[in-house]
Amino acid sequence: MVSDRMTTEDIVQNVFLKLHENLNRIRVAGSVNYWLFRTARNEIYMWYRKQKSYRQIFDPTDLDELEIDSGMNLTDKVETKELSEIINEEISFLPEVQKEVFILKEYGGLSYKEIGAIMSINEELVKSRLFKIRKRLTNRLSNKIK
Repeated sequence: MVSDRMTTEDIVQNVFLKLHENLNRIRVAGSVNYWLFRTARNEIYMWYRKQKSYRQIFDPTDLDELEIDSGMNLTDKVETKELSEIINEEISFLPEVQKEVFILKEYGGLSYKEIGAIMSINEELVKSRLFKIRKRLTNRLSNKIK
């Protein structure tokens, strides 16, 4: 969301330092994911405030650099990478609030309820935004892949 790998690493480090400092305050083990995403979001916004320029551009290109051994052969990996690049390109055209919902759901694996709590919006609004995003991405991707 900050479009800079080093800044992202700094933010992640700050989040985990805060987790370590506040671990005894988290009462329900299942709420750790919620706490992490909420704190990460707050750290990102704090970084924007420090920069005194809030860019409404989220660039998920760093997601390509995540390496997960899935046992796929090289052809599958190349096709998956190409599809990922197309999806990331399309995500870059989404409005900020839609990007955030999509990233939290698809890359963060959060529930609708957790996303709603993090973004301070209604759970139904989360579902609506995700439906619209998925529909838009499906339409755009089907036109590109033809």
